[in-house]
Amino acid sequence: MPIVLLDPQVIARIAAGEVIERPSSVVKELVENAIDAGATQIAVEVMGGGLESICVADNGCGIALDDLELAFQRHATSKIQNFDDMFALNTLGFRGEALPSVVAVADVEISSCQTGAVGGGKMEFRDGKVFKKGSLGRSHGTSISVAHLFQSVPARLKFLKSRHTEAAHIAMVVSQYATAYPEVKFTLASDGKTSLSTTGSGRLSDVLMQIYGLEVARNMFDIAQYGGGGSAAIKISGMVAAPAIVRSNNNYISLFVNRRWVTSRRLVYAVEEAYHGLLMIGKHPIAVINMEIPPSDIDVNIHPTKSEVKIKDESEVFGAVQRAVRQALMQTAPVSTVTESSTAYHLEPAYQANFVQQRPIVTMYGQHVSVSKTMMGYDALQSFSSQTPRAILPALRLLGQLHNSYIVAEGPDGLYLIDQHAAHERILFEKLIRERNTAQLSVQALLNPETFDITPAQAAVLSTHLGELSQSGFLLEEFGANSYIVRTVPSVLSGKNWKSMLKELLETTGKENSQFMEHLMALSACHGAVRFGQMLTEDEMRELLRQLEQVDLPNTCPHGRPALMCLTYEQLGKEFKRV
Repeated sequence: MPIVLLDPQVIARIAAGEVIERPSSVVKELVENAIDAGATQIAVEVMGGGLESICVADNGCGIALDDLELAFQRHATSKIQNFDDMFALNTLGFRGEALPSVVAVADVEISSCQTGAVGGGKMEFRDGKVFKKGSLGRSHGTSISVAHLFQSVPARLKFLKSRHTEAAHIAMVVSQYATAYPEVKFTLASDGKTSLSTTGSGRLSDVLMQIYGLEVARNMFDIAQYGGGGSAAIKISGMVAAPAIVRSNNNYISLFVNRRWVTSRRLVYAVEEAYHGLLMIGKHPIAVINMEIPPSDIDVNIHPTKSEVKIKDESEVFGAVQRAVRQALMQTAPVSTVTESSTAYHLEPAYQANFVQQRPIVTMYGQHVSVSKTMMGYDALQSFSSQTPRAILPALRLLGQLHNSYIVAEGPDGLYLIDQHAAHERILFEKLIRERNTAQLSVQALLNPETFDITPAQAAVLSTHLGELSQSGFLLEEFGANSYIVRTVPSVLSGKNWKSMLKELLETTGKENSQFMEHLMALSACHGAVRFGQMLTEDEMRELLRQLEQVDLPNTCPHGRPALMCLTYEQLGKEFKRV
């Protein structure tokens, strides 16, 4: 087949396919243009998930009548003049590809009036060409209507999802930019029904309340309020949710670079690492993070949809994000409390006697005390940094043990219930961290070295991490193909089933070194801690409370479970109808 130059219309449609992937891509490009135009009000209306029609109207600076047709020429833009301007961008758009790409795959109608002009202009495009044009009177701003998207590219239609799914993607786009620009009033209507309407007040909390609801918004903390976390050149702002507010995926972590919505697995990981030890496995936080970075230190021209950026020093930004989120959470991590009392927990008379005999609710030196069933929430943070402020636990007076699993104590603000296993895990975990940081490892030599047999898969993991295991107190020597001699173990595992702990550790394959060490310390603390259901003496309980008062963060165990909660005197008064 001979080489030929493609028809301009074919070229336009191929190029448009890189920019316009689905209806939400059209909305994204038009909303970005409206923001660049200085709009304070942006209205988006869609029908049929955007496949039937999309309309975006704004009150921005508008387009001059003489420039209206030029705006739809490929690479025509007012945002840069030369290539060097790419590294000093203060706009979201810059390539001049959005409008030409839209008209290549849809029918478009635009009306616009420039600020201060007497009148505006109107144009219609069909099959990528001007169909009608003229002048009209209107207020300043721009309105663009897009209809019959991808009708000229039926192959693209086959890959789209249902109309409800496409509408959800559009809602996501509008929500993200409403979050990035809280000073802009956004409205979104889908099939005639308004699904989002922000106030444009400039307060991010107002936008989050519209998007996520009041309950989530009231549990989100402003990062800037707690000092942010960037250097002089990198500033971090935004809001993060309390650890009690979780989701089943990380789609609720919104990242912006200079208020440009971006995707980055590494920076999402930075946010989740700040929550590490707090959230249960499989749960993810809600966060809105904006990173202000000098334009000269980023490259936004690496992806057709501009959804990815290259950062000059991504490691520095990673650390800044992690510190900012951790600091905000640390300052808002009180001891868990009983926040809401439900109806009292009643047992049928036939079961009451057996229940009291077999499982007393609270044992305080031989007395049974009944507490109503309540809803509990927790709010805590795991931190490995010695620079992070401590969450001080008040001095507690021991009262007793509940069900051989919970320590009951009295504090200055109420009744404390401590999960003895989770609390001891936290104590041992921080002890291991201190020993590792100070190179003062506490180990226990085995009187008789023991063999440790493992599977070939486990042996492959073990051989990779022998150094980390040695740094943690495990002295292992190879003894055959899949067998090792163990001579020392960490002192926290002395007398414990350290073989079970090691095998559980080795089942976690493919972890980076830092993650492996962290997981190793967490498992060592878990297997070395007192057991749930183990009866403790009064001296043992007092010693555990004393040690818990000295840890940096007593609220949770290393795996994120709450270690203690407080039933306040005020709540007790409500329960007994005294307040």
